[in-house]
Amino acid sequence: MRRFAIRRGMGERASASVEFALVLPLVLIMTLAVVQVGLLVKDQLIVEECARAGARQASVSTDDSSVTAAALEAAVSIDPDRLTVTIDREGAGGTPVTVHVDYAAPIVVPLVTWLFPTTVDLGAEAIMRQEGG
Repeated sequence: MRRFAIRRGMGERASASVEFALVLPLVLIMTLAVVQVGLLVKDQLIVEECARAGARQASVSTDDSSVTAAALEAAVSIDPDRLTVTIDREGAGGTPVTVHVDYAAPIVVPLVTWLFPTTVDLGAEAIMRQEGG
């Protein structure tokens, strides 16, 4: 009778191992997907900071190349070649200036590239009042 109880316990452990082996790949894929989403959120925050830095520069300067340079300088840890900066001025001092930044974020986490498109388009816009006159 005791041998039967031991065999039954070993069978339960074996089935638990099989179930774990079947579920583990799914858990790993989901974990990697969450990591990729976290990286996309980080990139979105950086794009928003680029738009804010560009708008700040545009509010004190009329030179659009310095605005683009300020936005690109704020692009820490992302590829500046994938960044597009658009400046829209409505007039002179006292009127708003809008800086729009677009970024094509790549999918960098292996094994989950099939879950996402090749690139994810991120964008941010910042509006500030132009100083001076």
